[in-house]
Amino acid sequence: MKLQAVRGFKDWLPEDFVKYEYLIEKARLWCKLFNFKEIKIPILEKTELFVRSIGEVTDIVQKETYSFEDRNKDWLTLRPEATAGICRMVIEHGLYVRPKPLKFFTIGPMFRHERPQKGRLREFFQIDLEVFSELNPYLEAEVIFLALKILKSPLPEESDQLYTLELNTLGCPECRPKYREALLSFLREHKDEVCETCKERIERNPLRVLDCKNEGCKKVVSGSPLITDFLCEDCKTHFQELKEALQSLDIEFSLNPRLVRGLDYYVRTIFEIKAKGLGAQDTVCAGGRYDYLVKELGGPELPAIGFAIGLERWAISLFGDEENKGLLDPNTLTEKLCPDLYLVFLGKPLIKQGVILSQKLREKGLRCETTYEEKSLKAQLKNADKLGANFVLILGEKEWAEKRAVFRDLKKSAQKEIGFDGLDDLVAKVVKEVKG
Repeated sequence: MKLQAVRGFKDWLPEDFVKYEYLIEKARLWCKLFNFKEIKIPILEKTELFVRSIGEVTDIVQKETYSFEDRNKDWLTLRPEATAGICRMVIEHGLYVRPKPLKFFTIGPMFRHERPQKGRLREFFQIDLEVFSELNPYLEAEVIFLALKILKSPLPEESDQLYTLELNTLGCPECRPKYREALLSFLREHKDEVCETCKERIERNPLRVLDCKNEGCKKVVSGSPLITDFLCEDCKTHFQELKEALQSLDIEFSLNPRLVRGLDYYVRTIFEIKAKGLGAQDTVCAGGRYDYLVKELGGPELPAIGFAIGLERWAISLFGDEENKGLLDPNTLTEKLCPDLYLVFLGKPLIKQGVILSQKLREKGLRCETTYEEKSLKAQLKNADKLGANFVLILGEKEWAEKRAVFRDLKKSAQKEIGFDGLDDLVAKVVKEVKG
């Protein structure tokens, strides 16, 4: 039987890794410009954390988590998202007493047992940012502005229409119950018209019906009541001020009154950023505000807002995949995988010297490659070309005795001799040639 990766889990090959590393570096730069501090939270948490935060009757908790009982009879879960773990960290370490705002970001894998699709794996990586503070619409607008800045940072200015922002409000505990009752009444009337999954959702979590991708359900939902018709005056004012703040930052957005999130803790502001060309799974970034989660998990009342960027989807939107060409050429990044210099040693005595030379060159910052094998010059040059090396340094026994080496520029098909006085002198001259 041929061994393969678990379904929904993916290997990162070097050419994948270099793309993700590039995007993570872009994200880290913008996070730090906005004074976010990087943290790490565990991949494993107690199952209770996600039941209490995400919601016991959500699809994520009921159907999608990887949960198991360990040897101590404790129920543990591979994290399906990062927000709950960050809130637990804030409470456990008493970080809520620190000056506000608290700004954190983390990068790492999440796990959900979903049906694998393009841009949606069972192990997926997220860039997650959270702000804990007394919130107002202007801080929320700044968070959304940052999300767009991160996503657009690798793009040339003329290509910044790749992403679109959708915005909604879920109201607050004062106005949402009235909307829920109106939506529940509507869905009960149309129960026979929705899919089997949504029939189960109607009573336990009716807002999730709004997020169903089934065409029949979409048709039913198109006539459902709108949350914006049930907002209290405070929520109306808050939402209007948020829209004005976004407009002042020249952020284009569309209102989607049927936008919901799959997590129970959101209140008021929620948003999604979608990318063109990704098909049904086009949400690259999503987030929103949660005022009560920290308190519900045993901490003080501490409002917060956050978002997560799906790293794999972000990469596909920029670099494309097997089906579509992206706006950015991944080959410009895969060049980073190629060595600066390939060392050719002709003869066993030179191979022994080559071990020392290779390490000295690497210590000077050159990416060197060699095989330390007794192969012909032709074979070694062919290997250097396959590896994509920019330069080759050729040393044979005769050249070594005469204190000279051949330096070849493979990109320009040119070569020259380098005279040297000792190994350190050779290293200095080669570094100068490579780095210009």
